[in-house]
Amino acid sequence: MIQKIAASAVLGLALAGCAILQPEEKLAPQPAAQGVELTKEQGGRFIAFVGPKLQHTEMFLGVAETNYFALRSWFDNKTGETAHQLYVEDSYYGGPYKWDGVHDKDNKPLRFVAISRNEITCDQGCAYADEFAAALPEDYLRAQRSGLSVVFTASDGKTLTVTVPPNLVAAELTAVDAVRAIAAKTASTSTAAPTPAAAAASAPTASPPAASPAPALPPGTVVPAPSSR
Repeated sequence: MIQKIAASAVLGLALAGCAILQPEEKLAPQPAAQGVELTKEQGGRFIAFVGPKLQHTEMFLGVAETNYFALRSWFDNKTGETAHQLYVEDSYYGGPYKWDGVHDKDNKPLRFVAISRNEITCDQGCAYADEFAAALPEDYLRAQRSGLSVVFTASDGKTLTVTVPPNLVAAELTAVDAVRAIAAKTASTSTAAPTPAAAAASAPTASPPAASPAPALPPGTVVPAPSSR
């Protein structure tokens, strides 16, 4: 029975996660931000970052990729904007729970992001795999370098506290800043170097060489008229 549930859990999570975390093109990690995975999405318009995954509770039935959290970020190469999330996967028996809110340790409300719910099995009581997140504004995340703790809440009374250690916050921001610096340098280089067409258009037009003056004739020289024939 447990093996059947475990197999169903793996399949359900794979189907749920493929549209969210599956990379289009994996990029080399930033040396100063080991553990943060970078991927290029939508032809390079966005760079996605996924930090190291940590368990918020023990794995569900011993199945990997269950009951974990991770920081996720996106950088828009066109606008320079960033977005951050604290992503959570929560698998459990019973419920399903009605996750609908999140706040930090100081009771500051954050925006709750509902992602997906998958029914794993209901052979002998139901089990579910939920995915949800807390949206983290840029300024807010940068103020949490000493660590971040948030509480997810459900309307039926369940709560889930997730504590992100300082090194994960630092690694995520370091990776984002490194990519932002590369993008800024690339944009600056593109602006400074004109295209060949632009260079040709802006080049001054060369003036034709001045005509040499006619040689002076000796006094008394008669210049014959041009023949009419």
